[in-house]
Amino acid sequence: MQPLPLKAEQLDEILTSRAGLGESFDFLVRKFIIAGTPVHLYAVNGLCDTLFIMELLEEIVNTEVPKNERSKVSSIIHNRLINQSVETVDTVEDVIRQVFSGLIAIKVSGDRHAYVVDVRSYPGRQPEEPDNEKVVRGSRDGFVENIIINTALTRRRIRDEGLRFDMLEVGQRSKADIAVGYIKNLANDDLVSAIKKELEAIDVDGLTMTDKSVEEYIVKQGFNPYPLVRYTERADIAATHLLEGHVCIYVDTSPSVMITPTTYFHHVQHAEEFRQSPAIGTFVRWIRMMGIIASIVLLPLWYLLAIDPSLRPESLDFLGMKDDTNVPLILQLLIADIGIEFLRMAAIHTPTPLSTAMGLIAAVLIGQIAIDVGLFVPEVILYVAVAAIGTFATPSYELGVANKMVRVGLMLLVWIFHIDGLIIGATIYILYLMSIKSFSTPYLWPLVPFRPKAMLRIVMRLPMTSAILRPMIVKTKDRVRQKPTGE
Repeated sequence: MQPLPLKAEQLDEILTSRAGLGESFDFLVRKFIIAGTPVHLYAVNGLCDTLFIMELLEEIVNTEVPKNERSKVSSIIHNRLINQSVETVDTVEDVIRQVFSGLIAIKVSGDRHAYVVDVRSYPGRQPEEPDNEKVVRGSRDGFVENIIINTALTRRRIRDEGLRFDMLEVGQRSKADIAVGYIKNLANDDLVSAIKKELEAIDVDGLTMTDKSVEEYIVKQGFNPYPLVRYTERADIAATHLLEGHVCIYVDTSPSVMITPTTYFHHVQHAEEFRQSPAIGTFVRWIRMMGIIASIVLLPLWYLLAIDPSLRPESLDFLGMKDDTNVPLILQLLIADIGIEFLRMAAIHTPTPLSTAMGLIAAVLIGQIAIDVGLFVPEVILYVAVAAIGTFATPSYELGVANKMVRVGLMLLVWIFHIDGLIIGATIYILYLMSIKSFSTPYLWPLVPFRPKAMLRIVMRLPMTSAILRPMIVKTKDRVRQKPTGE
């Protein structure tokens, strides 16, 4: 660490050689004299509130310093900085880091320190409802790319004195701001310490892909396709998990917040279930789970019954193919399934005004003409479409894609080994999920290990009045959420 020089002019020379002062158009310095003492203000244009800087400058310039107190110019200026966040730094590295984060630094000649004032005004959008987590009834404010706004949206919902946001900087060059959010008197200390330790151990030049890069460092996912943390852009979902004892990770420039630890069943729940009555919420949950199950096993199971008619009972004889085709059935399924993925990618990259036209082309031209020319049989289009709808009904995008990979693997096993392939594939799949852990949390909890009461809350959307205890899987300090009704 290089200590700050006494003179402001010397600091100018250091910042010119190290940080591009005078070379980068957006890194600027404003020089003025107070009571015969040079005072320099450093800022990055575009990250600061210009009007507030002008108010500060006006306040400082109009400062009257008595002749007998000329030696106290620095303390007088510090007293005139009308801001709720003013800190003192003593090294060049701190000045560069804070200024490039959107703060301003004020250096008074004759002192070995500088004042940094928080006047950040990051460019970005206002909170709005996330596109991938829409609800019929509920709040419409979602996280944005500004970490300050995101933590404020969370604190607006949780006014507990134990709510903490521990700020860390990660990346030698990017110096990304990461906040670890938790409730001190609820969250497990070992979990919080483990997450902070993993974050502090990240030694990389930059994290421009923000939350996803951070996830790969802290959970060591490797080539495991199943998500080990839950992403959300809704402040109410993040607040709910904080109250359960989870830890949330906020990364600046990312509108998504990571929730840890999570299980498989965290990724199949949606906020809409809790915005409706318990009966409706349970019904919606069952329909969603049926769609998720269909997205995994429907195509392999239908393919098995289609190629092996002896397995079909008479009541299900209609499941077979009605028309003959020269294209192998497994090839049809793979082409159609991968084609759905092509359409999804195209929809993401297609401008909104053209997306409707693209959908008509996909539905009318590609699907129908493929059947007319004999590339696909109608049953293939039907069952692939149902499986795709189940994938889209999965709340977690990562989980939906992972399930699709499993579906393709099961179809290939059925093609090679028939019914033995389906049994072997399903067994390996379940054993694989049982082996996954996220921060020592079993991925299939509360199914494996089996916890009846917790599993009941997964299967049914029970009334909030029955939620007496917090989930035991997070090992919270206080498991009691509310007193039982009638006490």
